[in-house]
Amino acid sequence: MNISLNGKEALICGSTQGIGLAVAIELAQCGANCTLFARNEIALKEIIEKLDTSAGQQHGYLVADFSNTEEVKKAVNVHLSAKRIHILINNTGGPKSGPITDATAEDFTAAFQQHLVNNQMLAQAALPSMKEAGYGRIINIISTSVRVPLKNLGVSNTIRAAVASWSKSLSNEVGQFGITVNSVLPGFTETKRLEQIIQITAKQQGKDKAVVTSEMHQQIPLQRFGEAKEIAAVVAFLASPA
Repeated sequence: MNISLNGKEALICGSTQGIGLAVAIELAQCGANCTLFARNEIALKEIIEKLDTSAGQQHGYLVADFSNTEEVKKAVNVHLSAKRIHILINNTGGPKSGPITDATAEDFTAAFQQHLVNNQMLAQAALPSMKEAGYGRIINIISTSVRVPLKNLGVSNTIRAAVASWSKSLSNEVGQFGITVNSVLPGFTETKRLEQIIQITAKQQGKDKAVVTSEMHQQIPLQRFGEAKEIAAVVAFLASPA
């Protein structure tokens, strides 16, 4: 099975922590040249130094706040003036938690811009180099809420479903060029976002965090949270020729 990414250029969004960071580490180990994309330049510089370069990989980073679509667009256009993108990992921190009845119009608009609009803009930017290479992988990190909405994540549930539909629509149009589009739907995975959700849930329900964690474990067949590196392994396979 060919999972080598030697010579491939990968752009990984939200890559300073959690699943995005794990994906960057995994793709680099598979031989890809990784460009990390996030807003924290200090963290980006630290992570670049830790990525695998044993196959001669050359890594870099872009800085932008994904709440500012124009800033993201400017950064990726500068990147494309010098490099191609063969693999695009769309991964952005989820909207704030809370019931949908409390969400404002601004909450939905901001989440739509941060997730779907940025995904669309990045995909459009990457497509020319993917078509030229006859090889492209667009992988969207979403959530199991696409299948079953999660409690207390009203805005996130809504936007994630929109991204999933966008992803499928895009796959139908670009497959003919050797470009695949896939959505990965992680369940409860050990990240800072999950920690925040546990803290908020514990406070709202007047429970200890350990109790909330245990109750969440009961919803999972393995009785534990997933690990970011496990999600990253799936992403690496989807990004590969295999």
